[in-house]
Amino acid sequence: MIKAKINDIFVSIQGEGKFVGDFQCFVRFLDCNLSCKFCDTKISTYTEFTPDELISKIKEAIGKTDVKTISITGGEPLLYRDFLLEFLPRLKSGGFKIYLETNGVLCDELFDLIDNIDIVSMDIKLPSSTLDRPLWREHEEFLKVAKRKNVFIKVIICVETTLEDFKKAVDIAFRIYPEVTFILQPNTNQLGKELTDKLLEFKIYSRQYLINTKVIPQVHKLIGVK
Repeated sequence: MIKAKINDIFVSIQGEGKFVGDFQCFVRFLDCNLSCKFCDTKISTYTEFTPDELISKIKEAIGKTDVKTISITGGEPLLYRDFLLEFLPRLKSGGFKIYLETNGVLCDELFDLIDNIDIVSMDIKLPSSTLDRPLWREHEEFLKVAKRKNVFIKVIICVETTLEDFKKAVDIAFRIYPEVTFILQPNTNQLGKELTDKLLEFKIYSRQYLINTKVIPQVHKLIGVK
């Protein structure tokens, strides 16, 4: 029986991106294929679940609340493609909406799963932010698939982030899906005037091409919820 390694299952408000403030049930998958410098979800503890066991735990976590959106997050959940191929259709058949939070590089995996996903929160990883390798081609191909659903792009902005990298991310979004909501998310650990000035500079540039550019911080961290 196929199983997935799950770090946590909990109900809270969505603290990032286009749907900030919405009530969701979060399912945090273990492991990631990237190693971003600013990562705030380095996790090692987990419990293994079959698809049916995980659905049971989700329903238990939701309890008597009216939560209908399940945030599949991580780590990088698309590493569990085979598990999700079984799990997502069962979850959808229960009347739930699927919200995928992803680093936006595993295009083949997304292609196989996209029919059972409703919302895609897609990162574009800037090398000057992550201090990892460039992933422009992967992000471009990923967005071509993700645009079939309700997708928005999230770009983490750090003090170290270069305008050159940011322009490349804007170019990808503009060429493939210029109407996309494009979110600049400040690195919470670096909040201050230097980062704020950079966010304003980047937003002014981005809005020349992407009218739906927004600056949205990690609200859950600012108000102190999980």
